[in-house]
Amino acid sequence: MTALTTWYNGMKGSIRPIFHFRSDRYWEVDAWRGFAIAIMVIYHLVWDLYGLAGWDIDMYAGFWHYWQLVTASSFIGLVGVSMSLRAGRMRQKGELRFSPFFQRGLVIFSWGAVISIVTFLYQPAGYVRFGILHFIGVAIILAYPFLRFRWLNLILGVALLLIPRVTSWRHEIPWLEWLGLIVRPHPAFDYFPVIPWLGVTLMGVWLGNLLYPEGKRAFSLPDWSRFGPVRWLTLAGQNSLLIYLIHQPILITLLTLLGVVKLF
Repeated sequence: MTALTTWYNGMKGSIRPIFHFRSDRYWEVDAWRGFAIAIMVIYHLVWDLYGLAGWDIDMYAGFWHYWQLVTASSFIGLVGVSMSLRAGRMRQKGELRFSPFFQRGLVIFSWGAVISIVTFLYQPAGYVRFGILHFIGVAIILAYPFLRFRWLNLILGVALLLIPRVTSWRHEIPWLEWLGLIVRPHPAFDYFPVIPWLGVTLMGVWLGNLLYPEGKRAFSLPDWSRFGPVRWLTLAGQNSLLIYLIHQPILITLLTLLGVVKLF
């Protein structure tokens, strides 16, 4: 199988709908991811009312600012937790390798590139250069060497989060915008630089290694996966990338049909 075929199959597989809860997954992790998806959809609905319908909503301070931080931190922290779970299971089989993580990171980054193209066609001045999907793709690759550590990930994670607050140094190199610490990032709908957000991923790895050592749950938890709302959240969590990619077109279409947003 060629590298191109592997990439193409990975792209297709990453958005294939899942309709039944997979028993080989931890329902609480998928439910957490599903909750993050739900609050993300709410945030983007409110943003559309602000950015497209012109409603007077303060999206960049106060309540909605913190809502966005919780949403993004949940997604990015879960990247680390999921990597830890996968690595633990691979260790149990004696087959922990970098290539599956690299391939997954490349697929997620590629979907980020699709978002870049679509947003460039919509608004060239503010298109997404390095948004959350670009970041997650890069973070999966960068975090791989740290999967075997526990407390070091917590220390490094906190340090990365603090760097922008404890240093006034900033660069003006446009092609390093993805790294962070740039004086003036280009205006964009979505921007998640490596510094500080990789810190959240590493903290997720720490949490995963703490709660799921070697990929096994280290605590007892009743099975609520078949309980009404929890079941829907777990299914949403298993389809998180697909929902992420399609939810905005659906929201904007509905708001346009309702006459709330006028695109033409």
